[in-house]
Amino acid sequence: MPAPVVVIGAGVIGLTTAVRLAEAGRDVRVDAELLPADTTSAAAGASWDPYLAEPVHLVERWSRETLRVLLELGTDARTGVRLVEGTHESRVPRDMPAWAPWVDARPCDPGVLRPGYAEGWRYRAPVVDMPTYLAYLVDRLTAAGGRLRRHRHSSLQEALGEAPVIVNCTGTGSRALAEDPSVEAVRGQLVVVENPGIGTFFCDDTPDAEELTYIYPQSDVVVLGGTSDWGSWDLRPDPAAAQDILRRCVEVEPSLAGAPVVGHRVGLRPVRPEVRLEAEHRDATLLLHNYGHGGAGLTLSWGCAAEAADLLRAAE
Repeated sequence: MPAPVVVIGAGVIGLTTAVRLAEAGRDVRVDAELLPADTTSAAAGASWDPYLAEPVHLVERWSRETLRVLLELGTDARTGVRLVEGTHESRVPRDMPAWAPWVDARPCDPGVLRPGYAEGWRYRAPVVDMPTYLAYLVDRLTAAGGRLRRHRHSSLQEALGEAPVIVNCTGTGSRALAEDPSVEAVRGQLVVVENPGIGTFFCDDTPDAEELTYIYPQSDVVVLGGTSDWGSWDLRPDPAAAQDILRRCVEVEPSLAGAPVVGHRVGLRPVRPEVRLEAEHRDATLLLHNYGHGGAGLTLSWGCAAEAADLLRAAE
């Protein structure tokens, strides 16, 4: 029988990894200080978009694998994944990103660009209601025999006695838990409003833009963003930032003017020079790290989970 596994962390990386291992026949338990609905993943926009993660060649591979899975999940309304048409637009001329062919992106005609934008491309991509999606992953984990326990591990050393295999998926928590000072928090804030009838997404993709602006429709609500505050660990919504998000999004999509605000979300993106996906042996325990996915946790999740499973098999 494969060795039992404890996954630490119940965000999208931890849950996806746990599902991948449980469905491969492993005895899996997820230990998490924060339950899924309280994680940064639950606060995400979110859409498939390789953003703020390195190294490029691995991010490409992991992103493509995750895109394949999300496209399949987008056919089932219970998952919270929907396939939505939309645009990325830039205020200055620029090339389309390397991933554009994967989603059959095509250049926008100049006449359909938003005011102030010089270039853009249109494509269809997964847009995800993250609270619904995380609940789906928990259900899938449970169906495969996995368990979820609310528990805080004070250190990796303390966690090593929990199982023969430990998988660290703690995101920004790895700065302390894994004693990794290269992990930085990049704070993101969103505003959720009632949907006035928007059916397409929008993302400002201007190179080196000082602000993030995006609009993701999720059925009866629209998620508006955003911020990218390096080094901020503050999880309290900033009213001034919320007003600025609303102003920018209304400029792009005037139909949002006056849309009732139904919520605010704040999360901490776990940014690192490179995603850490590697195995090491600590005494009699196999320790696998899977963290540092920046703003692309959803986008890399299934690709990284598959590679984590491969690493685990190779290291045992």
